[in-house]
Amino acid sequence: MHIHRFASRSRQRGLSFIGVVFIGLICVAAFAIGGQSLPIFLEYQAINKAAAKAAREETTVPGVRASFDRAGTIDNISSISGKDLEVSKRGDKTVVSFKYSREIPLVGPAFLVYRLEGQTK
Repeated sequence: MHIHRFASRSRQRGLSFIGVVFIGLICVAAFAIGGQSLPIFLEYQAINKAAAKAAREETTVPGVRASFDRAGTIDNISSISGKDLEVSKRGDKTVVSFKYSREIPLVGPAFLVYRLEGQTK
């Protein structure tokens, strides 16, 4: 009687527990950073909208800044105010530019810094 035993095992496939934990930590970190980044980008869109409206409706530098501040109060803009705007003229158009940065604390001394800027057309 001859018995054949196969020494080859079927190879296991899939993730180990440590792999699942590692992927889970990456997902949690991505969601945490994304959750803190979303309001920054929503505020950036509100700043663009307020700057465009101010440039369209006003012709003087104090008027543009005051219009932006009014819109900032309504849209809850806290990163920048009217005094931070650069207002200039190109031909007969008023052009409003802005630059600012926002930080998200990560771990210890590490921060994620967004440097945002824009200009009306």
